Amino acid sequence: MKSNLTLVEFRDRLEANLKFGSPKHHIPWGFFSIFGTNSKCFYGKYDSTTFELTKNTNFTPNYYFIKGSYHLMENQLLINYSLLPNGRLRIAYLTYFPYIIFFLLNSLFYFSLKPPTIVYIIFNLFLLIISLLMRLTLKFQRKKLMQKFETLFEITT
Repeated sequence: MKSNLTLVEFRDRLEANLKFGSPKHHIPWGFFSIFGTNSKCFYGKYDSTTFELTKNTNFTPNYYFIKGSYHLMENQLLINYSLLPNGRLRIAYLTYFPYIIFFLLNSLFYFSLKPPTIVYIIFNLFLLIISLLMRLTLKFQRKKLMQKFETLFEITT
């Protein structure tokens, strides 16, 4: 991908918008982070040719991070990056856990507990809503991280 910025501008924007640390180990501290400052929009690390960053957030966990490299070619800044999951097990857990719970608890209800039908309906609707919210959260967080990165660093295809 190409950027409209120069190499110096790109590094300056990285420095201005990046809180230094490992994006794979970023832990949102929630209430305790109110007392600290969180003015930078990305959290990560970079050097002269590579970078790793994720969204700098206080309350919600990050499920994705951006890893890439940048270099000059014919007076044009080229940025090669990819959006990677911040732990494949975490993404799989969020995606498939509601379905596993659905199967296990419905089989438990069916074979041993025998609750009224209204309990089945309420429980299954609740699991359906939770699974949709988890999928939407993953999708929107991925899309928002990419949009923020591409607009801040003026990346075009």
